[in-house]
Amino acid sequence: MTEAVTTTNHKVIRKWVESREGRPAVVGGGVLRIDFGDAEEGFRAVSWDEFFNIFEDRKLAFLHQDLLDNGQVSRFNKLIERPN
Repeated sequence: MTEAVTTTNHKVIRKWVESREGRPAVVGGGVLRIDFGDAEEGFRAVSWDEFFNIFEDRKLAFLHQDLLDNGQVSRFNKLIERPN
């Protein structure tokens, strides 16, 4: 697996997600997620503004991978606590 990188840059995050046909969503009590393909059950679509407001309020970072070892586009991502 190629190395995953972390960012807090909204433009980078949005470009990465949209290039993989993903969209911002929340699940449960407001946990942020990226939804790909058909809408996942229990996911509620949100605007990018709402997504990034929650992202900043919770001081999150976006961990993501661009490519798999075989060169295919990766969808691996995780929202994590920002490093200090």
